[in-house]
Parts: sequence; structure tokens; C-alpha cells
Amino acid sequence: MTHIYFIRHAQSDRTFQQEQSRPLTAEGISDSEKITEILKDKGITHILSSPYKRTLQTVGSLSKALGINIETDEDLRERNAGKWHGDKFFDYVKQQWDNFDYASEGGESLHQVQSRNISAVNRALEKFKGETIAISTHGTALSTILNYYYSDYGYEEFLKIADLMPLVIKLTFDDEKRCIEGKMIFSVNKKYE
Repeated sequence: MTHIYFIRHAQSDRTFQQEQSRPLTAEGISDSEKITEILKDKGITHILSSPYKRTLQTVGSLSKALGINIETDEDLRERNAGKWHGDKFFDYVKQQWDNFDYASEGGESLHQVQSRNISAVNRALEKFKGETIAISTHGTALSTILNYYYSDYGYEEFLKIADLMPLVIKLTFDDEKRCIEGKMIFSVNKKYE
């Protein structure tokens, strides 16, 4: 069995418009310490992350506590929203969940996000077969991963995790890379703004 703890990043400072360099808030940093407390004794051997600052900060404390370097994977990054403008975010998101191939100009569809995220997960399952790993990622990215393994996971389920920052979900895989169990381990409710 291979166990993956998927970690949605802690609360980020949305006053930063640049996606890649957006940091955690002070609360987010504090909440990421709780992840370390919960996961430090789970036998994690590898930590993978999106290269974005907020995901790296979310597992920074865990990395130090375990003495494990964080390996970044560009395929774990968040969705590129393209030229979407922020007036009606959840309308845009619903349109994407209703049509997995819909993308704003210059952006990615959920199908594209899912494809690259599942590629990253499959590489991890192959490389770290039989181990326990942590993957730090984003809300939309994680939701497309969950949709891949649980086809009934859709827009309503995405809304349920929108305010959970951080969020830890454990998926267990058999040797054929099939997800055989999933459960929520930990979450902190923070209003998405």
C-alpha cells in the first residue's frame, strides 16, 4: 500500500495578486504548524509540493521536523485562470465544473488541471511505491484529483472545501495505483475571500 497525505495550503494573503509568490498569512503560518503536529508521526518519507510559495510554506515546518527536503513538481501547481476577472469567481468555477473542458482565454480547463495533477500523482505512486508521502497543493488542484478517484466529487463538494485552509486528506493506493480508501484527516475553517 502507498499512502498519500494531500495537503491543501493554509490561508494565503490574497492582497498579493501574483499567484506564484503569494505567501501565507500569519494565521496560515500558525495553522501549518498544526499540520506538522498531526503528520510528524505518520511515517512520511517524502514531501512533494507545488512550487508556489504558499504550498511550500504550508509544509515548511513539516519538512524541518522530519528532516526531509521538499521536492517541487510544476504539475502540482494551481489552475491558471487566464483572463478571468475576479467579479464572480464562483460563477466562473461552476461553469468549469459544469464543463470540464471550459477555460477562460489563456487559462486552463479543469480537465487540463486534472491531467497534469494525476500525472504528478502517478509519478509519485511509481517512484515511492509502498511508502507514505505528503503532497502540498491547492484547492482546485486537489479537487480535480479527488474527482478523478471519486467521480461523484463535483462542484458541490468543491464548495464544501473552499473555506478549509489547510485541509489534509489521506488516500491509500494498492500496488496497481488504485485508490482504495480516502478520508479527511484535518481541516481549519477559514472564510475564502
